[in-house]
Amino acid sequence: MSPARPPAPRVPAAPPRPAAPRPAAPSPAVTPTPPTATPRPRRAADPAPRTATGGAASRPVDADRTAAAARQPSSARAGATPSARRPRDEAAPTAGTEGQAAPSQAVTTYQVRRFGGPARPTVVSTRSQERFAERARARRNLARRQVVLVVSGIVGALGLAWLLLLSPVLALDPAQVTVTGAGTVVAVDQVQAVVALRAGEPLPRLDTVRLRDDLLQVPGVREVRVMRDWPRGLSVTLVSREPVAAVPEVTPPAGATTPGFALLDQDGVQVGRADAAPAGLPVVDVPVDDARTLTGVLAVLRRLPADLLAQVQAVSATSQDTISLGLRDGATVVWGSADETPLKIAVLTALRASPAAAGASVIDVSAPRMPITK
Repeated sequence: MSPARPPAPRVPAAPPRPAAPRPAAPSPAVTPTPPTATPRPRRAADPAPRTATGGAASRPVDADRTAAAARQPSSARAGATPSARRPRDEAAPTAGTEGQAAPSQAVTTYQVRRFGGPARPTVVSTRSQERFAERARARRNLARRQVVLVVSGIVGALGLAWLLLLSPVLALDPAQVTVTGAGTVVAVDQVQAVVALRAGEPLPRLDTVRLRDDLLQVPGVREVRVMRDWPRGLSVTLVSREPVAAVPEVTPPAGATTPGFALLDQDGVQVGRADAAPAGLPVVDVPVDDARTLTGVLAVLRRLPADLLAQVQAVSATSQDTISLGLRDGATVVWGSADETPLKIAVLTALRASPAAAGASVIDVSAPRMPITK
């Protein structure tokens, strides 16, 4: 049995290299510092691995570091500084930022339509008490604005109501009232007197319906239309009751000594009185208090054209079917009833223009399809 071999002596580990002093960073204004690559931190020297026979490896301890340094680029080896010995969780400063303090708060940029720029955020407080105070102040401001808007609206509405309903700005001025359509039987001064009773009343409050009813009571007014003429006037349009017939009176009215003529419009309403028959009005002779006969006569006169009505001098009737017209040239027209009046007017006009009936004293158109002339 061979004697045991003595163990191989261990190679002592190389002492760690002393740390070189860190050079001062050059000024960024003179020469910008190139970016430095952060090398892997230096590992402590491991003990030499043992061989199967118990001997140490023949490879030096610093072989790993030498191989790693050989794999790095030359620029990294040249720019390597002692900062590479910092722990991995410590970030290395970037180029151009050394010596500069980090901003205390980021600035938020807002874009409002066409205008943009840095603006203070709505809430910048970081403590709960300050945020609650800001919210309470915002609620108070919102409530204050709402109160101001409501009060402004109420004041504006009250001012508008006073302007329209109570102020003299829109008060009725009788001098700015215009009256049209009075005709020959309506007294304009009576119409103006009725309107003058509303002088000084604001136009928005003026009751035009009641004013119209009052104007209809004026003698000779058949229809009336009232319109506001802003800011202080009125426009009154009348339809007068023009007389179309003069009816002889049986007894003189109160205040008259002799009977005269009652002037009637197309509705049979008396619009005036005259001692003598007015020129141009036909005299109607009908039985006293015979409303049906008088209505038939007035219906015929209402439909006659103006040129033919001007030729009628008198109208007589004993009933509503026996109406006769006396023309101013002496001819008599037997009209009959008020039926088919448009056809009778056309036949009478044609016969008056015909040479064959030029000298006729009686023209019977009671049957318009078979007229007779005498």
